[in-house]
Amino acid sequence: MADKLFQIRSIRAPLEENLKGFEGKVLVCFGAGKGIGREVVQRAEGLGARVYGTSLSTGTDVCDYKSVRGFLEGVLLQEGRIDFVVNTAGLLGMGKVADREIETMRREIEVNYLGALNVLKASVAPLRASRGSLVLFTSSSYTRGRALYSVYSSCKAAVVNLMQGAAEELLGDGVRVNVINPERTATPMRRENFGLEDPRTLLDPREVAEATLQTLLSPLTGQVVDVKRGERVGEP
Repeated sequence: MADKLFQIRSIRAPLEENLKGFEGKVLVCFGAGKGIGREVVQRAEGLGARVYGTSLSTGTDVCDYKSVRGFLEGVLLQEGRIDFVVNTAGLLGMGKVADREIETMRREIEVNYLGALNVLKASVAPLRASRGSLVLFTSSSYTRGRALYSVYSSCKAAVVNLMQGAAEELLGDGVRVNVINPERTATPMRRENFGLEDPRTLLDPREVAEATLQTLLSPLTGQVVDVKRGERVGEP
């Protein structure tokens, strides 16, 4: 049964008409300073969740396991539980591998892959206790390495594999693990790398946040959840 479950590589975001499941629940979001993370925090707060958002700018470095674990322990101390964890922290660097500095590429790997690994590992214990849900983020580039951002693409492919393996490992513990795969999204990180683009060609980060919250509440696990522009979430 598990083999069949994890053969599914990519699906549409689930449709949850009722998001009242967040009321009174505790949600932690890493990478909450801007973009999709900020939208996740604002939307979850509006739904009545007790939300703890953090980012590098507020003192939490996802590349540092002790920093991630320390933040989660602080939330547990205040709330006694954690129901949902989201990691939107990401870093995109552009350029040919041969021309880029190795330390710059190393930092990109640390943020995009080791950051996801740190959040996953540190979240397991509290999510086991609450039988909760974790969402990580990939990119539409995860299926194929792309010139000029091959490091980023490869990290996002690694996150997908990490999620699938971890979801299977945690299946018996009631912990759900999925990744969100948004199309090109109007975020500060994208603007920094690609400049101004026609907004009609980009996802609104609020759409991605909505799909993220729907996925957290859903029974899905081990899935790549696609979020596409112009589609109502959950449409076949």
